Amino acid sequence: MVLNSNKMSALNTSKIYHERQTRQLCALHTLNNLFQCKNSFTKEQLDEICTNLNPSVWLNPHRSMLGLGNYDINVIMQALQLRKCEACWFDKRKDPACIDLQAIVGLILNVPSDYKLGFITLPLHRRHWIAIREIDEKFYNLDSKLQMPECLGNQEQLFNYLRQQLQTNERELFVIIENGGANDSDTSKKWLKTNKEILTPSSSMNGHVS
Repeated sequence: MVLNSNKMSALNTSKIYHERQTRQLCALHTLNNLFQCKNSFTKEQLDEICTNLNPSVWLNPHRSMLGLGNYDINVIMQALQLRKCEACWFDKRKDPACIDLQAIVGLILNVPSDYKLGFITLPLHRRHWIAIREIDEKFYNLDSKLQMPECLGNQEQLFNYLRQQLQTNERELFVIIENGGANDSDTSKKWLKTNKEILTPSSSMNGHVS
């Protein structure tokens, strides 16, 4: 029996944990998809982090004013610390190939996102979080808006995908690494390959240096 490509994709991703989008909880889905576990974090935990960040503020700036989610990077960073991890901002002037993929937990993309009410797109400027990680020697896009995980391929295919994603200023990349603890002050630099800090062509043309 010959399986079509859609069925093959379903078989290949059936063992991958992938939370689908509900309300404005993409940050929660991203964290759980990143750690491949449904119970890595809950909405209640992220709401508690918001309160701890701004305990005296009625309209918390780190989430939606309706309490539906839409958590910002501060909440994600605090949540990662609970798992002894940290998020390192990636300088888009560098080429993604400078990332040592063997030294990281995964990646989180932050991209613009339209907000829809039914079939109507509302003029609200929102952000969307996306987890990317390696599973069984392949890299997967675990975007909660996808019906199933998207296989990006090997390292070079991942780098090409990231180059394309980071061409616009509206997109940001965070490298997720394990925290080395108090005795390891250089943890945030260990994911950078030596002699691989290559500027993107567009940045080079603009005369930027790292």
